[in-house]
Amino acid sequence: MSQPALTSNNLDAFWMPFTANRQFKKNPRLFVGAEGMYYKTADGRQVLDGTAGLWCCNAGHARPRITEAVQRQIAELDYAPAFQMGHPHAFELAARLSALMPSPLDHVFFTNSGSESVETALKMAIAYHRVRGEGSRTRLIGRERGYHGVNFGGISVGGIVANRKMFGTLLGGVDHIRHTHDLERNAFSRGQPDNGAEYAEELIRLVQLHDPSTIAAVIVEPVAGSTGVLIPPKGYLKRLREICDQHGILLIFDEVITGFGRLGSPFAVDHFGVVPDLVTTAKGITNGVIPMGAVFCSSDVHQAFMTGPEHLIEFFHGYTYSGHPVACAAALGTLDTYEEEGLLTRAAELEDYWADALHSLKGTRHVIDIRNIGLIGAIELEPMAGEPTKRAFTAFLNAYEAGVLIRTTGDIIALSPPLIIEKSEIDRLVDTLRTVLEALD
Repeated sequence: MSQPALTSNNLDAFWMPFTANRQFKKNPRLFVGAEGMYYKTADGRQVLDGTAGLWCCNAGHARPRITEAVQRQIAELDYAPAFQMGHPHAFELAARLSALMPSPLDHVFFTNSGSESVETALKMAIAYHRVRGEGSRTRLIGRERGYHGVNFGGISVGGIVANRKMFGTLLGGVDHIRHTHDLERNAFSRGQPDNGAEYAEELIRLVQLHDPSTIAAVIVEPVAGSTGVLIPPKGYLKRLREICDQHGILLIFDEVITGFGRLGSPFAVDHFGVVPDLVTTAKGITNGVIPMGAVFCSSDVHQAFMTGPEHLIEFFHGYTYSGHPVACAAALGTLDTYEEEGLLTRAAELEDYWADALHSLKGTRHVIDIRNIGLIGAIELEPMAGEPTKRAFTAFLNAYEAGVLIRTTGDIIALSPPLIIEKSEIDRLVDTLRTVLEALD
């Protein structure tokens, strides 16, 4: 298919998300194709994908299994309602997904994005306590620097200031524990930092402040991604689980980024050996091909709703496109690809090489910290005086011109390449970054 010609008119109409629109439209960066580890630009260049799209194309691009599954499904059944009806692939997918999770996370509720997964999990948590006769448990606890999507519930429990400050008072009854970033004690840690498990004790302070009888759930990213890759200190997640259990509070893991092999295990639940009550996912569930998300919930949470007359709706929540047939086909093709190529554990095979490559940038100009876990990495830069974010954004632009896609948040470069990356491509990614960083002001 030929690409449409660009004019100022057809650039102006699209209000782009999370983008410096005016800067972009003066010098647009357009992808017109993708295959494997590479994007193709409108001017015919190949760009190495260092971010798996937006943390989502875990199996790389244009994978045949997924493409064929989507094509077949559109021809066979393009849409089926999920309210009081169903189609076989939704049930097949839920069963296959639940088999990837440890017990008791054996039920799946389908959404269309990570933001919707978070909204769903928050509503599940509050409703769960209500159906059990603890309707006073409505308070939600998030974490500073947390990212849980962009809907009102997600930005309320989230803790990224720029995502919150323009949108009023948000949800009431929300509080936050402190983030785990400790540059002074943990700079240049490989994997989980040794220091900081005690930051989980902040939850006890909030339990005492609000009383546990008012708290429904705590939500955290096992690895905080969009804020710049903050890796949990050793013992931190286990301690959160203990405190929640002690006070009857549900624990929610937001695995929209860490799910589907990013850490070298199918999920962070496996990687850290901590089982929450609810898990939110999206992104890698369909390899980014079709929008989809899912919430895993424990048997206890699910069963609490399965009471009363059988003809009544148990949970008044859902989306027109929950379990969409084409999205389910994409997800099944994605799971087949992950399984056939061992991608849910491949990051564990590459983790040491990845860590060595990233940490070789220590001492490079402007670098004040490097963090890694699985196939995730972050390079934190010293901000330019009076111009926060500009140094990292300049690195992003220069890396793109050099044929490598990275992602920046604040003055942090975040990396999350497709799980199919080869060692030679890791070398190219890091060598390009070294050159880019050394040339920065």
